[in-house]
Amino acid sequence: MAGLAKLRVAVVGAGAAGICVARHLLARQDLFEPPVLFEITKHVGGTWVYEERVGHYDNGLPINSSMYRDLRTNIPKEVMSFPDFPFAKHLPSFVHHTEVRKYLEQYCDHFRLWDHIRFGTTVDAVDPVKVKGGWKGLAWDITSSDGVDRSKSKTERFDAVMVCNGHFYDAYIPAIPGLGKFKGIFMHSHDYRSAEPFADKSVVVLGAGLSGLDIAMELANVNAKVILSHGQKPLTCPMPQGVEQAPPVSKVLEDGTLEFQNGKHAKPEVFMICTGYNFVFPFLNERIGVKVKEHLVYPLYKFLIPPAYPSLFIIGICRAICPFPHFHVQAQFAISVLDGSFPLPSIEDMERDIELDMAARRARGVATRHILKLDSEQWAYNDHLAHLGGFHPLPPYWSNLYESNKVFRAQDMLNYKTYKYNVLSETEWIVQNLEGQQLEKPQIKHI
Repeated sequence: MAGLAKLRVAVVGAGAAGICVARHLLARQDLFEPPVLFEITKHVGGTWVYEERVGHYDNGLPINSSMYRDLRTNIPKEVMSFPDFPFAKHLPSFVHHTEVRKYLEQYCDHFRLWDHIRFGTTVDAVDPVKVKGGWKGLAWDITSSDGVDRSKSKTERFDAVMVCNGHFYDAYIPAIPGLGKFKGIFMHSHDYRSAEPFADKSVVVLGAGLSGLDIAMELANVNAKVILSHGQKPLTCPMPQGVEQAPPVSKVLEDGTLEFQNGKHAKPEVFMICTGYNFVFPFLNERIGVKVKEHLVYPLYKFLIPPAYPSLFIIGICRAICPFPHFHVQAQFAISVLDGSFPLPSIEDMERDIELDMAARRARGVATRHILKLDSEQWAYNDHLAHLGGFHPLPPYWSNLYESNKVFRAQDMLNYKTYKYNVLSETEWIVQNLEGQQLEKPQIKHI
C-alpha cells in the first residue's frame, strides 16, 4: 500500500458491531482515514438502548429498540465481551442491559470513537461507483440526511462500506391463517417492555427462542397463565409455575380461538409472538444484488462480502452467536481483505465457495431459513476467518465456556443466570452457583 492514499471507510450504524469496526479501523491509521459512523439515533449501542415507548418517536422516526426493562444477558460477561476490552470485574456474570449499554459507551471512551460518529443521521443510499484506480476499481457514494429533516441531504465518497445496521427491529410476523380474527391483544415481542400490564392475564407466547423463554418467565412472575407454544421438542427443564407448553399455533378460528397443531384450542386475552426479525437494508442499491429471502441474506462470501462488490461488508448478520467477539473477528477479517493480507479469490471462485457452503449446509438438513443460524459452528467459522486473515483467534476457553452455559441454561432455565464464572487462563475456567459451590462442567465435545 506504500504511497497510496489512505482508504476512507463509512460505517452504517453505531451499535456494538459498528463501534467494533470503527475501533479496528482507527487502530490502523497507516492504512485508513478515521472512519465515519452514521447513526440514526442520538446514542451508541443500538439494540442495547432501552426505550420505554414503543411505536414512533415524536419526530416520526420508528422506535427500533426491542429491549425490555428487566432483561439480563443470557451469555456470561466473561465471553460476551470484546476480547480486547473485558467487562468490569465486580459485575455479576449475567448483567442487566443497562450495564451492557454502559460498557459499550466505555468502549467508545477507551478507543476514542465519539468524534467519528454522526448522530441523528440517516443513510438513505449506498451506491457503488466504478472508479479507475479505486480499490478493486470501486468506490461508494453514500447519501445521508438529517434524521428528521430529509431535505438536508448530502452525498460523500468512500472507498469501502461496513454495513452494521443491526437486525432486531423489523418484526417478523409469520403467516398464521385467520390471524386478523384474533379478538384479544395481539403483539410482537418487539413491543414488549415489562410484565406488569399482563398480570393475572392468560397469554399464549409463540416461540421458544431466548426472548420467548425469557418473557414467559417474566409473565409467570406476575401470575399470568402462560401457554408457551413452539415447534421444538418439549422442554424438559423445570418450568415456572403457571407455564405450560403446546405445539405451534396453526390457525385462528372465526370466533378468535387459537388452534394448535395438535387440534387443541385456547382463547387467551393476549397473543404474543416471539418470532424474531427481518433483515432489511433499504439503503443498499439494488445493483449490488444483495437479496433477502427466507431469513437468508445472500450471496455473501463468508457471510460478509457480495462477490461482485468486495469493498462492501455486511457485519453481524449471523444468528445464534456470541455477538461481540463475533463482530471482533469479522471486523479484523474485513480489514485483512482491505489491507491485502488476505487476497480475495476471483468473483467466480467466491460465488462457487458460497454455493458449495450452502449445498453442504442443506445436505446436513439445515433449512434455508436457518443457514445464518451458526450456533456451535460459530467457533469454527471464527477460527477460519482468523486463519485466513492472519490474526489471533479467540482463546480456547471461549467456545467451551459459551457452550457450557448453553447446557446449564437447558438444564435449569430458572437459575442459570445466578451462576458466576471465572476465567483462570487461556484454556481454563470455573463456574460456581449462588452458594459459592464449584459446579461440574458439562462434557462438551470438542468443537
